[in-house]
Amino acid sequence: MSANPVAVRVRGVVVPDAELQWRFSRSSGPGGQHVNTSDSQVELRYALEASAALPQVWRERALERLAGRLVDGALVVRASEHRSQWRNREAAAVRMSALLTEAVAPPPRARRVTKPSRGMVERRLETKRRTAALKRGRGSLRDRDF
Repeated sequence: MSANPVAVRVRGVVVPDAELQWRFSRSSGPGGQHVNTSDSQVELRYALEASAALPQVWRERALERLAGRLVDGALVVRASEHRSQWRNREAAAVRMSALLTEAVAPPPRARRVTKPSRGMVERRLETKRRTAALKRGRGSLRDRDF
C-alpha cells in the first residue's frame, strides 16, 4: 500500500507517482485576496497510452472507453472546488481513480434471452381487457346501446 494519501488506485493497483503529472494554477472562486496569490487549482495528467502500471487488458479497455476524454493519449482531470491545493489534489486523485476504475471494469455479462411465461402473458392481457373496459365505460350514455 502506498504511503501517499493522494495515490491513484485502480481496482487494487496503485499508479506510481512517476506516471502522474501534477500542474497547479490560480483558481477562480472563493478565497478573497488569497485567491490571487495561490496556485490552488490542480490538473492531474496520466499518460494512459504509455503506462506500464495497468495490465494490458485494462489499458486497452480504458483507452477504448475513455477515447473521447484523452488528450494526446493522456487522461486529464482538473479540480478547483476547494480553497486549499491539498484538498484539490485529493479531489483530483479520487476523480481520476473513479474514472479509471469504471473504465477498466469488465463488460457486463450478456443478457440471456427468455420469453415471458404463459401466466405472465395471460395477466398482461387480462389487465389490458380490464383497462379497455374501464375506458369504454367513460364514454357518454348516447354512445351506448341499451
